Amino acid sequence: MTVSFSPFLPNATENFDAIGFDVAGCAAHALRDWQSLAATLDHTLLQPSATAEDVTQLCEEAARYHFACVMVNPYWTALAHSILEGSGVCVGTVVGFPLGASLTRSKREEGDAVLRLGARELDMVMNIGALKSGDNVSVRSDLHAMVELAHDAGAQIKVTLETGLLTLEEKLRASEICIAEGIDFLKTCTGFSLPGATVQDVSLLRGVAGGRCGVKASGGVRTLAAARAMLEAGANRIGTSASVAILQSYIAQSYDGENCIAQSEGVPSR
Repeated sequence: MTVSFSPFLPNATENFDAIGFDVAGCAAHALRDWQSLAATLDHTLLQPSATAEDVTQLCEEAARYHFACVMVNPYWTALAHSILEGSGVCVGTVVGFPLGASLTRSKREEGDAVLRLGARELDMVMNIGALKSGDNVSVRSDLHAMVELAHDAGAQIKVTLETGLLTLEEKLRASEICIAEGIDFLKTCTGFSLPGATVQDVSLLRGVAGGRCGVKASGGVRTLAAARAMLEAGANRIGTSASVAILQSYIAQSYDGENCIAQSEGVPSR
């Protein structure tokens, strides 16, 4: 049953149908083989202690498994681009990370710089404080500037809501504002604030988005079981630092006794 709701309806808590998006079909496709699962994963390294060697390894793993993209801090954009150029794996970079409280001008300058360095996906953090203050105009203006910048450069933009810090009404309002401004993905969390992505929040965001944009589950997704749950809840992209481990778990579960079934054919060696 389809539930009609206002983005500001306080009791609209569950059972949203994702109009225009086949949740079950998308999840089944993503889980049909390891290559399809890999194509949903943003291979992520955002720790402040990450070194050039760490970023290089991240990119080499992404090229080997053909993940959707690598997600790095702005400083590492050029290095990641130099390694991945021609691989078919794009570089993603965070903007206004992890608080979202930067000035719009600062976010735009940061976004412009990383786009020039080769980023093709921007993961921007929404101005959470402005949203919680009810300042929809500032939130919308911030988003508009960044969506325009990304799309003019032929890049995609994902907007992190930090769902663990928001009420139900704020999640719904934030999602509708984002979609109205033309973002490409609603994203749950930065991973730097608890509790991280939940199945309930992913389902809620997909219910609001329907087929109007993607949904990225990010924050604490470290196992195959968690990734599967997020996909089955409506995510079509997952951000995780455990991408290789998730794939290896999937491949291990695809063995039949001593015989490697078709799922594991062509698996790159680690």
